[in-house]
Parts: sequence; structure tokens; C-alpha cells
Amino acid sequence: MVIAVDAMGGDHAPGAVVEGALQAVAEYGASVLLVGDQEALRRELDRLGGQESALLTIRHASESVDMGESPIAALRGKPDSSLRVAIQAVKAGEAGAVLSAGNSGAMLALAVTILGTLRGVDRPAIVTAIPALGGHACLLDAGANTECKPIHFVQFAIMGEVYARLVRGIASPRVGVLSNGEEESKGTDTTRVAHELLKKTTINYIGYVEGRDMNNGTVDVIVTDGFTGNVALKTLEGFAHFLQGQLRTVFSSGMRGKLSYLLIRKAFGSLRASLDPSEVGGAPLLGTEGLAIIAHGASSPKAIKNAIRVADESLRQDINRQIVESIQALPPEIALVQPEQKSGRRIWAQIRDRFRHARESHESPPATEHPAGEEKKKE
Repeated sequence: MVIAVDAMGGDHAPGAVVEGALQAVAEYGASVLLVGDQEALRRELDRLGGQESALLTIRHASESVDMGESPIAALRGKPDSSLRVAIQAVKAGEAGAVLSAGNSGAMLALAVTILGTLRGVDRPAIVTAIPALGGHACLLDAGANTECKPIHFVQFAIMGEVYARLVRGIASPRVGVLSNGEEESKGTDTTRVAHELLKKTTINYIGYVEGRDMNNGTVDVIVTDGFTGNVALKTLEGFAHFLQGQLRTVFSSGMRGKLSYLLIRKAFGSLRASLDPSEVGGAPLLGTEGLAIIAHGASSPKAIKNAIRVADESLRQDINRQIVESIQALPPEIALVQPEQKSGRRIWAQIRDRFRHARESHESPPATEHPAGEEKKKE
């Protein structure tokens, strides 16, 4: 149940990451492997009054991946980066999950390349919890795959349903496809085919849902492509900041506003907590061999603590095994549907193969940044 944490990733690393790890160990009994500059991590432990123990260990990594660094650069260089070393700990079986608040593109590239995907999963997806009436709804994909095929929507739905059921504790998650209307005639060619496929599964599929349904408590798992999902997520985050700012203005303007705040302070605190992303912690990248948790770059110690909690709960529930079993249980007419292996999937496969070849031969990968460059030269 060890969770490998990229302690050098994030806007406030390593301080916030080390503090969050200490809190997770103290509150949840989580087992954490901090990966990063050994001297810097020990300085942070001393500053915070913590120390290495059976539940909190350190592994040295001499490099780190910058927030603005390209995923290709992260793949080609920095063999001793804290992010890569943490992911390799999962690959080697020394840890069950990896967590990083650093470069999300590099995290995605290295996780897919090094860990690979689960059996039956073509593309991993980022799932994030968004505030909704009665709790939270799970949105996926939140940014990993900009273009998807209908079968990918089915796989996303399966992964989201398992996550919502086992980790979020929803007995029978209601699953819907995000569209521009509830009618079956709405949507795109992709969503319409996905809609028909999902009706044949055994999950609690409720059909199309609209943007206005994301927060009203009528759906637990919202499935879409990564482009749409990321735009929807950023829109919700922006409105949450806007709403809180407007409320602060109202309550701080004049004596009436201040008195009103005193009367509803407790309720307002609950509202603010429901909109606080640090309460959720991290967004799991579902579908990889070994769990990967992507935390926000500006994660506070509280956010890191909660991201470790999500990783720990996911490991204890053994969600990867459940995802594989659920996908294998799909009806034959769905299980036999194969996605067209176009640019996205082919590029990831080529990146993975090149990286592995370079690692085995101890040579640098080709200088070109286009994964298909070598094929073009041969032609």
C-alpha cells in the first residue's frame, strides 16, 4: 500500500508536499515514499518537526521536471527526475500508486509509457470530482484524450462507475454522457454511437445529460472526451471563484452585509468547503497498470493530504482489478468493438516503444520530437 510521491512537483514543492505527506501519515496511517532531493526533503522534515519512519521514507532523485517542460522532453531527458523515479517505483512493485502535483502532461506521458494500460483499456482517462447537490459527481475524461471513439466512452463509463462505486461509496452510480440535449437525436456521431453501446451494458446508464445537470445531483458519473471535459471543468472552476468573490464583496460592503455574514457564517463555510478543490485532493488517471494520481499544481498541504487519501482508498479497494473484470464482462457485441488506431493511440504506442528501447540499450532516443518521424524517414 505504499504511495510514491513526487516531492519536487508543484508550485509549492517540496514544502507543501512534505507537510501534506506528514498529515496523511498521521491522520490516515498511509505509507508514503517521498521522492526528490534528499537534503531538501530532510530539511523540510526538520522544519516541520517530522522524521523518517516505517511509514514515511525518502528516495533520492537528483533531477525534477519543470512545470513548463514539454512531455516529450520529460520522456527523452532527466532519467533521474523525481517524477520518473516515483513512477518506476510503481512499475517495480515497490509502490502501488504514484502522486504528483507537478507537470501533468509529463505525468500522463511517463505513466502511460512506463506503466502501460490495463487489459482491455485503450486509453487512460482523468477522473475528477466536481461539486454537486448531495456530494460530488465524477467527470471523465478531464483532459487526457482530446479525440475519442465510441468504445472509449464505454471504457470511460466503466472506469468511472467502478471508481464512484468503490472509492466514492455510491452503491449504484448513475452514468450519463455529456451532450447538448437529453433527446437521443442530440449529440455528435460519436456520442450517439456511444449512447447505443452503453444502453447494452449492465451499468446504471441514464442516457444523455446536459451541462446544467453536472451539479444538480441527477448524475454521478459524467462521460465525455478530454477536450470537452477539460473545458467544462475549467468553466466550473472559474465560476466557483467568481461566485466566492461576489459573495465576499456582498458580505464586506457595509454594516448590513457584515451582519448578514455573521448570521450565515456557518452555512457559508460549508458552501466554501464544497467548492474547495483541496477537499478532493487529486484526480486519478484511471486505466494504467498501477494507480497514478494527478494533483493540482498549486496544491496546498491539505490538498496533498487528501490526494494521498484518494490513492490509499483506491489501493485498498483494488479498483484496477475491478475495472479489468468489469470490462471483460461487457457483452460480446461491445467487447469486440475495436477503436481505429489513428494518431493518438499510435503516437502513444510509438513513444512507449522508443522509450523502452532507449532504456534497454542505454542510448538516447532519436532527436526528433515527432513520434512518427522515424517512419517518415523510412518512407
